[in-house]
Amino acid sequence: MARFPEWFHRLGAPKTFYSMTGKWLPWLAGAAAILLCVGTVWGLGFAPQDAKQGNSFRIIYIHVPAAFLALAGYYVMAVAGAVGLIWKMKLAHMVLKAAAPLGAALTFVALFTGALWGKPTWGTYWVWDARITSMLVLFFLYLGVIALHYAYSSTEAASKASAVLALVGTANIPIIYKSVDWWYTLHQPATIKLTQAPSMHPDMFKPLLVMIAGFYCFYALVLLMGTRTEILHRERRTRWVADLAKTGY
Repeated sequence: MARFPEWFHRLGAPKTFYSMTGKWLPWLAGAAAILLCVGTVWGLGFAPQDAKQGNSFRIIYIHVPAAFLALAGYYVMAVAGAVGLIWKMKLAHMVLKAAAPLGAALTFVALFTGALWGKPTWGTYWVWDARITSMLVLFFLYLGVIALHYAYSSTEAASKASAVLALVGTANIPIIYKSVDWWYTLHQPATIKLTQAPSMHPDMFKPLLVMIAGFYCFYALVLLMGTRTEILHRERRTRWVADLAKTGY
């Protein structure tokens, strides 16, 4: 079996992870607050109107970052599940559990804002479009992972079952990415592609990049906070957590 470098195993110790990440939280919180505030004001107040959609296009500054993180967050969850299953790292299962509700919330935001955007664009809040339907499947996958964590009395069994579902569900991610290319769909093509220039005017695109960066910082912040909470819960009977409680951590 392949082995991780020694530093990775040290970071994978709940006590080390908890101690190290506590120093990151203020920086992530500050970066997220600044980027989200700047991006929101820039996108909603100063970006020009779209020639066809008018001001309704501005929901893109919430919809696109939320959709990005919903997909990326599922990969985070799946990778954590794989690490937990293969290398038996307890921390990985804690990360998976913390990532599930966060990913579900972001997927819901993406679906909800997409519906609001669809009304003025398509004339309806919902269609069984390939992209929308596969995103709905993603939402249910997140809910399934959450449910499995509470379906077992054994923490170990719940972690393993959740990890397996997270890994199986990764088959849906390429479908979401390529749905607008593989099938006829009302959903517009991807706004950002690695191999092509963005389809938006730079004055609209720049605040979107700021919002995406802000969402990534926010995601990292909430994921770390959720993981730290899970660490305290699972390690509550250990000496180091008891010492933290005495000092008020």
